[in-house]
Amino acid sequence: MYKYAKDSQVTITQLMLPSHSNFSGKIHGGHILNLMDQIAFACASKHSRNYCVTASVNKVDFLNPIEVGELVTLKASVNYTGNTSMVIGLRVESENVQTGLVKHCNSSYFTMVAKGEDGKNAKVPGLILDSIQGVRRFARSVARQEQSRKRSSRFNSSDFKLEDHIELIKSQNALIELFES
Repeated sequence: MYKYAKDSQVTITQLMLPSHSNFSGKIHGGHILNLMDQIAFACASKHSRNYCVTASVNKVDFLNPIEVGELVTLKASVNYTGNTSMVIGLRVESENVQTGLVKHCNSSYFTMVAKGEDGKNAKVPGLILDSIQGVRRFARSVARQEQSRKRSSRFNSSDFKLEDHIELIKSQNALIELFES
């Protein structure tokens, strides 16, 4: 079975209140991450028709601060489907209701895994790629997974060789003082 990404897209808009802010009047990043997790869950569950859990979050850069009183809109879409997992692309924008200025605040990719009623991973419908943008997003997700696998194995503690990294560390803001234990 295959489904279109547009059939499971989710958009939510929420007013940012003082209770969501830090001492400088900016919205807590943790609050935004919570909203992002909720919409990723909704999108993944809508696509898979199963309960879904967050397996990983790929890079969240907070590009612009969000102010108290702004409307925050989160958009989620399935970018990739595996056997039991999905990559959900997220975009967060804020809007100043007085000026109409819209800011891109961040984008991220959440990997969600579908769970069956038995608690085991459940197969998810494939994705029908109906646009160049959809093909680009799918291919980008595949490439990101391959890069992640390489990163994970590159610094495996059993394979790590200190001498391969000394010069790199020396060029950084760090000092190596190894003590024998």
